[in-house]
Amino acid sequence: MFRPEHGVIRAVDGISFQIREGETLGLVGESGCGKSTTARTIVGLSKPTSGKIRLCGDSIAGLSDRAMLPYRRIVQMVFQDPFASLNPRMTVGGIIGEPMAIHRLAKGNDRKLEVLRLMELVGLNPRFLNRYPHEFSGGQRQRIGIARALAVDPKLILCDEPVSALDVSIQAQIINLMMDLQQKLGLSYLFIAHDLSVVRHIATRVGVMYLGRIAELSEASELYANPTHPYTEALLSAVPVPDPVLSRTRQRIKLEGEVPSPDRLYPGCNFHERCPLAEAYCREKRPQLIQIGESEDHEVACLVRNPAAV
Repeated sequence: MFRPEHGVIRAVDGISFQIREGETLGLVGESGCGKSTTARTIVGLSKPTSGKIRLCGDSIAGLSDRAMLPYRRIVQMVFQDPFASLNPRMTVGGIIGEPMAIHRLAKGNDRKLEVLRLMELVGLNPRFLNRYPHEFSGGQRQRIGIARALAVDPKLILCDEPVSALDVSIQAQIINLMMDLQQKLGLSYLFIAHDLSVVRHIATRVGVMYLGRIAELSEASELYANPTHPYTEALLSAVPVPDPVLSRTRQRIKLEGEVPSPDRLYPGCNFHERCPLAEAYCREKRPQLIQIGESEDHEVACLVRNPAAV
C-alpha cells in the first residue's frame, strides 16, 4: 500500500467526440487502441475513471445499473462475435423478446408479434422463431443480434466490428441492411471497424484512434481525400486498391517499429516514436484535437501538420 502506483494502462485517454442524430461515426485504428473500450464505456459495460458521457443531454457516467436502465432503451450494442453474444440455450424468439420483457414493453402474444415483425425487418424467416443460434450461419446470427438491439426502439446503436467475423459477401449484405434500417428508423451508429473500405462505405464522419487517443476526426469524404495526420496517411496507404496499375504506382507508407506498450505514459505525442515527421518538441508537448483549415469538421492532433494543436 506504500508503493507508488505504476503500470497504469489508459485504454482510452481523454477522447472527445459527438454523434449527431441520424449519422454514422466510424471509429478506426489498430487492435488495442481503445475502440471497443470506448463503445463499452458509452453503453455502461465499462466504468470510466473520469470524464463525462452525455446521452441526449443527460450525463450517464458513473450511473448504477438500475439508474442506467432507462438509457439502455436509447443506446444498444451489436457485438463482434455473432455467436458468443447470443445465449445458446435460448431460441431466436426468446433472444429478441428478452429486451422487451426486461423493459416491460410487450408481453404474451403482443411480444411474439413484435418479434416476428423484427425478424422480417432484418431479413430472417419468421418460421425460424423457435430455432437456436447454432442452427444459423454467421450472417443470420448477426441479423439476430441486430433485431435484438432494435427490440427496444433505440436511437443509437454501437456496432463493435459487426462484420469482421463474416465472409466478404455477407459483410456487404449486413452493411446494406444497417444502412436501410438507418433510413427507415432514423438511427445513429457508432461503427467500429478495421476495414477502412467498409467504413468509407457506411460512415458520415470518421475518427482515427491511436493508443487511446483520437489522432484525426473529419467528414468521411474529406478524410479519405485529404488525410492530414501521418498515422491516417499510413493507414490509408495500406488499403488495397482494385486497380493493379494504380496499386503499383501508389506510394506505401511503412511505419517503423511496433505499437508502444499502453502502460507507458507519454507527456507528448504518443505517436512520435513511429512518426516519420516527428520533431523534438513532439516528445514533450501533447497535441490537442484542433480544427485545421477552413473545414469546421476536420480536426487533427498533430503539432507538425497543425501547429494550432499546441
